[in-house]
Amino acid sequence: MEWVKKLEDKLSLEYIKQELLRTAFSTEKSFFTQLDPRILLAWYAYFAIVPWFIYEHVTLVGYLLFMVILTVIARVSPLILTVLAVGLAGEILLLGFIALLFGGDLSIVAPMFWLSIKLAVISLASVTVFSSINPEKFSDALLRLGAPAQFSFSVAYAYRILPTLLEEFQQIILSYRLRGLAPSKNGVLYFRKIYYYITMLIKSFYPLILNSAKRSRTTVEALEIKGFSYAAKDKHVLKMKTNYLQTSQMDWLFLLLTGCYVVIVHSLQLIL
Repeated sequence: MEWVKKLEDKLSLEYIKQELLRTAFSTEKSFFTQLDPRILLAWYAYFAIVPWFIYEHVTLVGYLLFMVILTVIARVSPLILTVLAVGLAGEILLLGFIALLFGGDLSIVAPMFWLSIKLAVISLASVTVFSSINPEKFSDALLRLGAPAQFSFSVAYAYRILPTLLEEFQQIILSYRLRGLAPSKNGVLYFRKIYYYITMLIKSFYPLILNSAKRSRTTVEALEIKGFSYAAKDKHVLKMKTNYLQTSQMDWLFLLLTGCYVVIVHSLQLIL
């Protein structure tokens, strides 16, 4: 089947690795990459919290349309959006099945739908912001906002170690494929092949976690030798490190336009 071959190409480890790295390190230039990360984090805090307390349908739809437009502007990876869509659809189906299993009826569909709209708004805001912030800027923005230096470094380290983990995970998968025996027949709807790959992925996580723990310990020891704990408490060092973060007119204009849109959406809800 031609579509199956195309799907296999899109789900290859190399393609997934490239998309994750492109998203994590914000290599795709867009409008959001030019904004100050502190402004983006403040903007994200609003859209990550406020939608939980909104129950008006017009307002939620307005927020969703706004997020869809910003996601297109931010050039978010299609892979991330696909995973997000599958997750939201799966959540609706799972909750609906559980509700029907315990004596519910189809009247629960509407509340679950609007709950999914809220989750979609928050999720799109998340991928828009965090796919547009460079790991170094993200870490420095947390420092300027008062986060502990250890926490800020942990965030940057998680981003920096991602390429290594993906490369190592790919090597473990390839080693299992070399030593294992793939099914000779695909089975109904490729069931045997899917089961084979899922089993291989599960077995690959233990050596990956073990190697990651060893690498983290080595990194911590190297940092302590270079005086990381002392530098993290020195305000002069932290100021020098984050001095390049400066807000511009574009940042405040973005916040102003967002505020105007929010006011218009809430006004429409009052009118309708």
